Amino acid sequence: MEYRVELAGRARRDLDHLYLSINAGESVAAARWYDRLEKSIQALDHLPYRCAVAPESKKGGRQLRHLLFGRRPRVYRVIFEIHEPQLEVFILAIRHWAMDVAQADELD
Repeated sequence: MEYRVELAGRARRDLDHLYLSINAGESVAAARWYDRLEKSIQALDHLPYRCAVAPESKKGGRQLRHLLFGRRPRVYRVIFEIHEPQLEVFILAIRHWAMDVAQADELD
């Protein structure tokens, strides 16, 4: 089964900020890393349930999952929700792994 991967406005802003913060426009290595991140996000169109349940699920009553991408110290969590009837993976936010658990208002 193939899912459609959609990004919330917050997730798009997170990606844009990350692109600028790693200077991907000027560094070939950073641009390659960023491209791999984008491909990993798009790869959620197949088997999104392979990713672990996100800690944010405990508080919000929503079934959130997260994809871990990268190696320390540059590991990021792609937090998403699966909308099964629509066959959609909805990317809510992209956060550095060391950040605190996202609050509910950050994932709306």
